[in-house]
Amino acid sequence: MTQATLARTAPLRATSPRRTRRFPRWRVGLALAMVLLSAGAGLVHWAALKAPSPVGFRLTNAAPNDQAPLEVAIWYPTTALPWPTVLMGLVLMDAAKDGPVEGNRLPVVVISHGDGGGPQSHADLALSLASAGYVVVAPLHRGDNFTDQSHAGSPTLFSDRVSDLNVAVEFILNRWSEANHVDSTRVGAFGMSAGGVTVLAAVGAQPDMRLLAPHCETTPEYVCQVFAQVGSPLLAADTAWPGEHLRASPYIKAAVVAAPGLGFAFDPHGLAAVDVPVQLWSGERDQVVPYETNAKPIRQGLRSRVDFHSVPLAGHTSFLAPCRLLRPSDLCADADGFDREQFHRSMNESVVGFFDSNLRRL
Repeated sequence: MTQATLARTAPLRATSPRRTRRFPRWRVGLALAMVLLSAGAGLVHWAALKAPSPVGFRLTNAAPNDQAPLEVAIWYPTTALPWPTVLMGLVLMDAAKDGPVEGNRLPVVVISHGDGGGPQSHADLALSLASAGYVVVAPLHRGDNFTDQSHAGSPTLFSDRVSDLNVAVEFILNRWSEANHVDSTRVGAFGMSAGGVTVLAAVGAQPDMRLLAPHCETTPEYVCQVFAQVGSPLLAADTAWPGEHLRASPYIKAAVVAAPGLGFAFDPHGLAAVDVPVQLWSGERDQVVPYETNAKPIRQGLRSRVDFHSVPLAGHTSFLAPCRLLRPSDLCADADGFDREQFHRSMNESVVGFFDSNLRRL
């Protein structure tokens, strides 16, 4: 039988093209959405600043009815479940928004941010303190914050800042709805840069602003450039301290000051009234407030009352909260070899320990 005959006599087999199994488009879209959602959730979880123990968070107005509003952020221990959903400026936090306050006779720490900053500037420290059992209150300084710079260089800049700090403390101790949870005899303060000057003034220091103009003529550092740019009258050669006397707080029993400015304006007499323990931090590469003209005179003036920490490789913005969600170069740039995350873990632990030693024993 030939091949042709075989072909004719062989039984026919049904053949059909191989089919490719296709998922409906909606399933593909759903799968893609789930992948993106999972990735987004992972990013949010990583980007959020966290604390070892649950922390509650609130925003409110601290000013009495006869004053302009003063927004304050409040962190505190809570039993509520925190979520990485609380956003302040460029900082995302893992916190329980408006959760209940846990604990009684809680010590308090007020935080004063630097020029052009806000309560978010030190959110990681606030979370650490609240996790350790503190109520933390941070005012958004009126006219000197990241949304409003209208008071920059004003003759009453620092008296206004001290007033904000005092209003925030008096609110949390006396007028806050949860004031029954706090202890008015155990209050501390933390401030960075201009906030450092604010905190020093709040514990009795008095800068001599007449020293600003001659200093800026010979050493035109950052504060001089800022005041010159806005035409501040504080640069006039015959400047005397304008406005009201800086009013120290009767409540603050311990202070932490990081990268303070205007150190050259504090002579020994200007620091003589400071009678509370002070922890002082300075970055070795801080070109905004160089050690020689800022932290050094404060350190020398406080003498045995100061616990001094010099931070290798740290610049000025190195004391701001670690950058995770967004990384603007002017706030997030650090020197090669400097690990801001690691430094803040160490610094926050030291700050909490300092306040524990000086407030919890009272």
